[in-house]
Amino acid sequence: MKQKYNRIGLVGIEQEEYDSIKAQYSGHIIWHQSIPKIVVKEGVLYMEKSNGIGMLPVDKVVYYGIYDNDFEFITGLAIWNGDCYPNAAAMVDCRFKIPCLVKALSLSRFSAPRGFVSAGASVNATNDTVAKWGNWHCGENKHRFTGEWESEFTATIEPYYEGEAVRIMMIGDTYWQIKLEGDDWLKSIHPENAGFMPVDDDLLADTLHIKEALKMDMIGNDYILAKDGSKYLLEVNHIPNITRFEDVRQVYLSTVMEWINK
Repeated sequence: MKQKYNRIGLVGIEQEEYDSIKAQYSGHIIWHQSIPKIVVKEGVLYMEKSNGIGMLPVDKVVYYGIYDNDFEFITGLAIWNGDCYPNAAAMVDCRFKIPCLVKALSLSRFSAPRGFVSAGASVNATNDTVAKWGNWHCGENKHRFTGEWESEFTATIEPYYEGEAVRIMMIGDTYWQIKLEGDDWLKSIHPENAGFMPVDDDLLADTLHIKEALKMDMIGNDYILAKDGSKYLLEVNHIPNITRFEDVRQVYLSTVMEWINK
């Protein structure tokens, strides 16, 4: 029988969410707002202490956030193969944006053709085109162009679709549709006028299919509702923002607590 240590690790959780979890959990917590050192040995995950020197074994890990150096960390969690929320193996598969997009496009009803540009290569676009690179979201690392463009980074390219940008977000079985906003063509969840809207059943079904196929516990799929009525999957967020809206935050916390207490 697997030994229990009555100890969980919280990684990337902000102060307010940590306080909420701590108030509801009677065991010990190791809390890190940045990526900690870990060791996996004989099926046990050891995590460096929040304070002081040394490592302690943990039973479960809750991870939230995106960091420059997090891929190796979540790979370690996947090798451990212990209780992790979200599913560590799914996070490994979805951490890098372009490979995750490849998987999602093969699953989505609303795939649109993509192009690809190597770092240092040039491409000539006769139509309005968007290039995307890197592994960040929130409107970063994107460039809109027509004509000749040389990419400094490895990038995908896609047509620019005029329309309404939305996100289908799911935590467990709970879901929302959020209208993304912004002052220009770059849209995200962060502007004050971004908010909830009625859920499109087709987009919800598409997101659920992708979520289940990729074995994700939470997901945020961004789509464009084009002016001609067409719908296009833009990208997949494997760690969607849970703090922007209080309703989402509360569902996240209740889901995490239910999972911790299983």
